[in-house]
Amino acid sequence: MAKQIEVAGLDAYYGSHKAIEGISMTIEPRSVTAFIGPSGCGKSTFLRTLNRMHEVIPGARVEGKVRLEDQDLYGPEIDPVSVRRTIGMVFQRPNPFPTMSIYDNVAAGLRLNGRVSRSQLDGIVEESLKGANLWNEVKDRLARPGAGLSGGQQQRLCIARAIAVRPQVLLMDEPCSALDPISTLAIEDLISKLKQDYTIVIVTHNMQQAARVSDRTAFFNLAAQGQPGKLVEMDETSKIFTNPAEKATEDYITGRFG
Repeated sequence: MAKQIEVAGLDAYYGSHKAIEGISMTIEPRSVTAFIGPSGCGKSTFLRTLNRMHEVIPGARVEGKVRLEDQDLYGPEIDPVSVRRTIGMVFQRPNPFPTMSIYDNVAAGLRLNGRVSRSQLDGIVEESLKGANLWNEVKDRLARPGAGLSGGQQQRLCIARAIAVRPQVLLMDEPCSALDPISTLAIEDLISKLKQDYTIVIVTHNMQQAARVSDRTAFFNLAAQGQPGKLVEMDETSKIFTNPAEKATEDYITGRFG
Protein backbone atom coordinates (compact mmCIF):
# COMPACT_ATOMS: atom_id res chain seq x y z
CA MET A 1 0.00 0.00 0.00
CA ALA A 2 2.73 2.50 0.96
CA LYS A 3 4.63 4.14 -1.88
CA GLN A 4 7.79 6.18 -2.35
CA ILE A 5 7.63 9.90 -3.19
CA GLU A 6 10.34 11.52 -5.33
CA VAL A 7 10.55 15.32 -5.48
CA ALA A 8 12.88 17.11 -7.90
CA GLY A 9 13.55 20.85 -8.25
CA LEU A 10 10.26 21.94 -6.72
CA ASP A 11 9.34 25.63 -6.38
CA ALA A 12 6.02 26.82 -4.96
CA TYR A 13 4.50 30.26 -5.41
CA TYR A 14 1.73 32.39 -3.92
CA GLY A 15 1.06 34.72 -6.84
CA SER A 16 4.45 36.24 -7.69
CA HIS A 17 5.97 35.39 -4.28
CA LYS A 18 8.20 32.31 -4.30
CA ALA A 19 7.59 30.52 -0.99
CA ILE A 20 9.97 27.56 -1.42
CA GLU A 21 12.75 26.94 -3.92
CA GLY A 22 14.66 24.01 -5.36
CA ILE A 23 13.34 21.26 -3.07
CA SER A 24 14.51 17.76 -3.99
CA MET A 25 14.14 14.69 -1.78
CA THR A 26 13.09 11.06 -1.58
CA ILE A 27 10.44 10.06 0.96
CA GLU A 28 10.65 6.36 1.71
CA PRO A 29 7.61 4.07 2.06
CA ARG A 30 6.62 2.51 5.39
CA SER A 31 8.51 5.14 7.31
CA VAL A 32 7.95 8.47 9.06
CA THR A 33 9.64 11.56 7.62
CA ALA A 34 9.60 14.72 9.76
CA PHE A 35 9.90 18.28 8.43
CA ILE A 36 11.39 20.72 10.94
CA GLY A 37 12.46 24.37 10.74
CA PRO A 38 11.52 27.87 11.93
CA SER A 39 8.09 29.36 11.28
CA GLY A 40 7.64 30.67 7.76
CA CYS A 41 10.31 28.51 6.13
CA GLY A 42 7.84 26.66 3.91
CA LYS A 43 7.39 23.29 5.65
CA SER A 44 3.60 23.29 5.46
CA THR A 45 3.61 24.79 1.97
CA PHE A 46 5.86 21.98 0.77
CA LEU A 47 3.70 19.39 2.54
CA ARG A 48 0.63 20.66 0.67
CA THR A 49 2.40 20.43 -2.69
CA LEU A 50 2.73 16.67 -2.18
CA ASN A 51 -1.01 16.10 -2.61
CA ARG A 52 -1.83 19.20 -4.68
CA MET A 53 -3.61 21.00 -1.84
CA HIS A 54 -1.37 24.02 -2.45
CA GLU A 55 -3.05 24.86 -5.74
CA VAL A 56 -6.46 25.15 -4.03
CA ILE A 57 -5.31 28.60 -2.85
CA PRO A 58 -6.10 31.25 -5.52
CA GLY A 59 -2.95 32.29 -7.38
CA ALA A 60 -0.86 29.45 -5.96
CA ARG A 61 1.20 27.30 -8.33
CA VAL A 62 4.01 24.76 -8.38
CA GLU A 63 6.98 24.17 -10.66
CA GLY A 64 9.09 21.00 -10.59
CA LYS A 65 8.34 17.30 -10.26
CA VAL A 66 6.53 15.22 -7.65
CA ARG A 67 6.36 11.50 -8.43
CA LEU A 68 4.52 8.78 -6.53
CA GLU A 69 6.50 5.73 -7.63
CA ASP A 70 6.31 6.07 -11.45
CA GLN A 71 3.38 8.52 -11.59
CA ASP A 72 3.93 12.26 -12.17
CA LEU A 73 1.39 13.82 -9.77
CA TYR A 74 1.41 17.09 -11.72
CA GLY A 75 1.03 15.45 -15.13
CA PRO A 76 -1.63 17.00 -17.40
CA GLU A 77 -3.76 13.85 -17.31
CA ILE A 78 -3.80 13.56 -13.51
CA ASP A 79 -6.97 14.44 -11.58
CA PRO A 80 -6.03 16.43 -8.43
CA VAL A 81 -8.96 14.85 -6.56
CA SER A 82 -7.58 11.36 -7.18
CA VAL A 83 -4.18 12.56 -5.91
CA ARG A 84 -5.77 13.76 -2.64
CA ARG A 85 -7.54 10.41 -2.31
CA THR A 86 -4.23 8.58 -2.68
CA ILE A 87 -2.31 11.02 -0.44
CA GLY A 88 -4.46 11.81 2.58
CA MET A 89 -4.01 14.75 4.93
CA VAL A 90 -4.53 15.40 8.64
CA PHE A 91 -4.55 19.06 9.63
CA GLN A 92 -3.23 21.06 12.56
CA ARG A 93 -6.55 21.33 14.32
CA PRO A 94 -9.04 18.45 14.42
CA ASN A 95 -11.75 19.14 11.83
CA PRO A 96 -14.50 16.52 12.05
CA PHE A 97 -17.64 17.40 10.11
CA PRO A 98 -19.65 19.07 12.90
CA THR A 99 -23.12 17.95 11.79
CA MET A 100 -22.13 14.33 11.16
CA SER A 101 -22.05 11.40 13.53
CA ILE A 102 -18.83 9.55 14.35
CA TYR A 103 -19.85 6.83 11.90
CA ASP A 104 -20.69 9.27 9.10
CA ASN A 105 -17.45 11.18 9.59
CA VAL A 106 -15.44 8.04 8.85
CA ALA A 107 -17.73 6.98 6.00
CA ALA A 108 -17.89 10.40 4.30
CA GLY A 109 -15.04 9.86 1.85
CA LEU A 110 -16.20 6.38 0.93
CA ARG A 111 -19.67 7.67 0.09
CA LEU A 112 -18.22 10.41 -2.10
CA ASN A 113 -16.12 7.87 -3.99
CA GLY A 114 -19.09 5.79 -5.10
CA ARG A 115 -21.70 3.25 -4.08
CA VAL A 116 -20.73 1.17 -1.05
CA SER A 117 -23.09 -1.26 0.65
CA ARG A 118 -24.04 -0.75 4.29
CA SER A 119 -22.28 -3.96 5.30
CA GLN A 120 -19.10 -2.84 3.51
CA LEU A 121 -19.33 0.56 5.19
CA ASP A 122 -19.79 -1.04 8.60
CA GLY A 123 -16.68 -3.15 8.12
CA ILE A 124 -14.50 -0.30 6.84
CA VAL A 125 -15.67 2.13 9.54
CA GLU A 126 -14.84 -0.40 12.25
CA GLU A 127 -11.49 -1.26 10.67
CA SER A 128 -10.57 2.43 10.28
CA LEU A 129 -11.52 3.31 13.86
CA LYS A 130 -9.49 0.35 15.08
CA GLY A 131 -6.62 1.51 12.89
CA ALA A 132 -6.83 4.93 14.55
CA ASN A 133 -6.93 3.37 18.05
CA LEU A 134 -10.40 4.83 18.63
CA TRP A 135 -12.81 1.91 18.23
CA ASN A 136 -12.95 0.81 21.86
CA GLU A 137 -13.70 4.36 22.98
CA VAL A 138 -16.56 5.04 20.55
CA LYS A 139 -18.02 1.69 19.44
CA ASP A 140 -21.13 2.16 21.61
CA ARG A 141 -21.83 5.73 20.44
CA LEU A 142 -21.19 5.75 16.70
CA ALA A 143 -24.42 7.68 16.08
CA ARG A 144 -23.35 10.60 18.28
CA PRO A 145 -21.77 13.74 16.78
CA GLY A 146 -18.06 13.55 16.07
CA ALA A 147 -17.70 17.11 17.34
CA GLY A 148 -18.68 15.87 20.82
CA LEU A 149 -15.43 13.96 21.25
CA SER A 150 -12.39 15.33 23.08
CA GLY A 151 -9.69 17.10 21.05
CA GLY A 152 -7.42 14.06 20.97
CA GLN A 153 -10.30 11.77 20.03
CA GLN A 154 -11.37 14.19 17.28
CA GLN A 155 -7.86 14.10 15.79
CA ARG A 156 -7.88 10.31 15.83
CA LEU A 157 -11.33 10.43 14.21
CA CYS A 158 -9.84 12.59 11.44
CA ILE A 159 -7.06 10.02 11.01
CA ALA A 160 -9.67 7.26 10.78
CA ARG A 161 -11.51 9.30 8.14
CA ALA A 162 -8.27 9.71 6.19
CA ILE A 163 -7.30 6.02 6.22
CA ALA A 164 -10.85 4.82 5.43
CA VAL A 165 -10.35 5.61 1.73
CA ARG A 166 -7.18 3.47 1.65
CA PRO A 167 -4.54 6.12 0.88
CA GLN A 168 -0.93 5.21 0.21
CA VAL A 169 0.54 8.28 1.93
CA LEU A 170 -0.54 10.23 5.02
CA LEU A 171 0.50 13.86 5.41
CA MET A 172 0.21 15.36 8.91
CA ASP A 173 0.55 19.10 9.41
CA GLU A 174 1.43 19.61 13.10
CA PRO A 175 -1.22 17.09 14.15
CA CYS A 176 -0.50 17.46 17.88
CA SER A 177 -0.03 21.22 18.21
CA ALA A 178 -3.56 21.78 19.58
CA LEU A 179 -3.58 18.71 21.85
CA ASP A 180 -2.72 18.03 25.49
CA PRO A 181 0.33 15.85 26.36
CA ILE A 182 -1.70 12.64 26.89
CA SER A 183 -3.51 13.03 23.55
CA THR A 184 -0.18 13.88 21.90
CA LEU A 185 1.32 10.63 23.18
CA ALA A 186 -1.68 8.69 21.82
CA ILE A 187 -1.20 10.25 18.36
CA GLU A 188 2.55 9.54 18.43
CA ASP A 189 1.91 5.89 19.33
CA LEU A 190 -0.59 5.72 16.49
CA ILE A 191 1.90 7.18 13.99
CA SER A 192 4.42 4.50 14.94
CA LYS A 193 1.81 1.80 14.19
CA LEU A 194 0.50 3.36 10.99
CA LYS A 195 3.93 3.48 9.36
CA GLN A 196 3.75 -0.29 8.95
CA ASP A 197 1.17 0.30 6.21
CA TYR A 198 1.63 3.89 5.05
CA THR A 199 4.22 6.42 3.98
CA ILE A 200 3.91 9.15 6.64
CA VAL A 201 5.15 12.74 6.46
CA ILE A 202 4.76 15.00 9.50
CA VAL A 203 5.43 18.71 10.00
CA THR A 204 6.33 19.51 13.60
CA HIS A 205 7.80 22.36 15.65
CA ASN A 206 8.44 19.93 18.49
CA MET A 207 12.04 18.69 18.27
CA GLN A 208 11.44 15.94 20.81
CA GLN A 209 8.47 14.72 18.80
CA ALA A 210 10.50 14.60 15.60
CA ALA A 211 13.20 12.62 17.41
CA ARG A 212 10.64 10.22 18.90
CA VAL A 213 8.47 9.38 15.90
CA SER A 214 10.48 9.87 12.71
CA ASP A 215 12.94 7.70 10.81
CA ARG A 216 14.25 10.54 8.66
CA THR A 217 14.21 14.29 9.26
CA ALA A 218 14.40 17.18 6.79
CA PHE A 219 15.46 20.62 8.04
CA PHE A 220 14.12 23.68 6.18
CA ASN A 221 15.30 27.27 6.63
CA LEU A 222 15.23 30.76 5.14
CA ALA A 223 18.35 32.57 3.93
CA ALA A 224 16.69 35.84 5.02
CA GLN A 225 13.24 37.21 5.75
CA GLY A 226 11.26 37.43 2.53
CA GLN A 227 13.47 34.88 0.78
CA PRO A 228 12.08 31.47 -0.28
CA GLY A 229 12.46 28.54 2.08
CA LYS A 230 14.96 25.85 1.16
CA LEU A 231 15.82 22.33 2.24
CA VAL A 232 19.09 22.58 4.18
CA GLU A 233 19.65 18.89 4.77
CA MET A 234 17.85 15.57 5.14
CA ASP A 235 19.17 12.42 6.79
CA GLU A 236 18.43 9.68 9.29
CA THR A 237 16.81 11.28 12.34
CA SER A 238 19.48 9.95 14.68
CA LYS A 239 22.18 11.64 12.60
CA ILE A 240 20.31 14.94 12.23
CA PHE A 241 19.94 15.19 16.02
CA THR A 242 23.44 14.03 16.98
CA ASN A 243 25.77 14.90 14.11
CA PRO A 244 24.13 17.15 11.49
CA ALA A 245 26.15 18.05 8.41
CA GLU A 246 25.17 21.73 8.44
CA LYS A 247 25.84 24.25 11.23
CA ALA A 248 22.43 25.87 10.68
CA THR A 249 20.77 22.55 11.49
CA GLU A 250 22.77 22.21 14.70
CA ASP A 251 21.98 25.81 15.67
CA TYR A 252 18.25 25.23 15.16
CA ILE A 253 18.11 21.91 17.01
CA THR A 254 20.07 23.30 19.97
CA GLY A 255 17.78 26.34 20.21
CA ARG A 256 20.16 29.06 19.02
CA PHE A 257 17.39 30.35 16.72
CA GLY A 258 13.88 29.51 15.60
